[in-house]
Amino acid sequence: MHIAFLTPEYPHAAFNRSGGLGTSIKNLAASLVQAGERVTVFVYSQAEDRVLEDQRIKIHSIAKRKYSFAGWYLHRKFLQRYINKFILLENIDIVEAPDWTGITALMRFKCPLVIRLHGTDAYFCYLEQRIQKTKNRWFEQQALKNADHILAVSAFTAKQTKEIFGLKKDIGVIPNSINMDAFQFAEVLPEEGRILYFGTIIRKKGVLELTQICNLVFTAHKEAKLILVGTDVIDIFTGRSTQELFLEALKPEFHKQVEFMGVLPYAEVQHQLAKASVVVLPSFAEALPMTWIEAMAMEKALVTSDIGWAKEVMLDGETGYTVNPKNHGKYADAVLKLLDNEELRSKMGARARKQVVEHFATAVVVRQNLEFYKGVVKA
Repeated sequence: MHIAFLTPEYPHAAFNRSGGLGTSIKNLAASLVQAGERVTVFVYSQAEDRVLEDQRIKIHSIAKRKYSFAGWYLHRKFLQRYINKFILLENIDIVEAPDWTGITALMRFKCPLVIRLHGTDAYFCYLEQRIQKTKNRWFEQQALKNADHILAVSAFTAKQTKEIFGLKKDIGVIPNSINMDAFQFAEVLPEEGRILYFGTIIRKKGVLELTQICNLVFTAHKEAKLILVGTDVIDIFTGRSTQELFLEALKPEFHKQVEFMGVLPYAEVQHQLAKASVVVLPSFAEALPMTWIEAMAMEKALVTSDIGWAKEVMLDGETGYTVNPKNHGKYADAVLKLLDNEELRSKMGARARKQVVEHFATAVVVRQNLEFYKGVVKA
């Protein structure tokens, strides 16, 4: 088979910064190539037009076009023409696209279109209790309506999306995956009292809840330190830096126990994971978070949120703890329990990696994707 992916991001030096969506696509693409399939990736809204190859994956960098009028329509039609040309020239069997803001609305491809639900704007607005822009809602509705098949990265995301849009179509569920070879047990030893958060510094990831949680943790554990790795984002409700809001809510005497490291290269993020005793990821809005899976693969005990998708990733009390981030006392108690018990951390970390090996390793997940794609081609 020849499988193509349409995406706004992809982890490669030639492109803009990539997040969890790009990482999940790269992991899947690489595993498909290793399984003997052909893969092409179309990365839109980039700085230049360019075609390159990486790990036997053909990648099209598509420059962002400027239009004086109706750009939302002309942009989509340009991408449709571009991709259809290569569908015919290179015998592409399937195009897969993400759901975010309905990029494939108004597009018609000359092969089946699969949309994978990583989380629509409507889905995240629902979780965050925000009002969605009418335009985004319409695009996403049209994209899902016109898709030949729909997949979701978690059963929770599938269920919520189906309800939000009133979809009648069946939605398959195949989780994100990671390459376990890239997450071997690290030689770097964890530092006592070191707590790590990695991901965007933003309200919806529960970062502002960490202020009250840390006020409690630092009161009980004088040597504890919180490291935050990721991009600081302007808060949607206040228009201010989330980092500034965090520090304002944290007691002044604890400021010296917090360090914001900003964006780090992927290898350095793994180094920070290795040094951490406990990883905290109190997110309110995810589909299936790559950060959770990556930390678990590094044999780290986690304290995460307990919302929806959490039950599909974490085993509460076995791989760490799942806690409502707004229950600051209970969340802090879970962090302290792990900080104070090295044997418990080690036991939970080993169980966390086992969970990833069994359910989220590319070797496991690629088989599920191949079976699904073969069904699409035969249909």
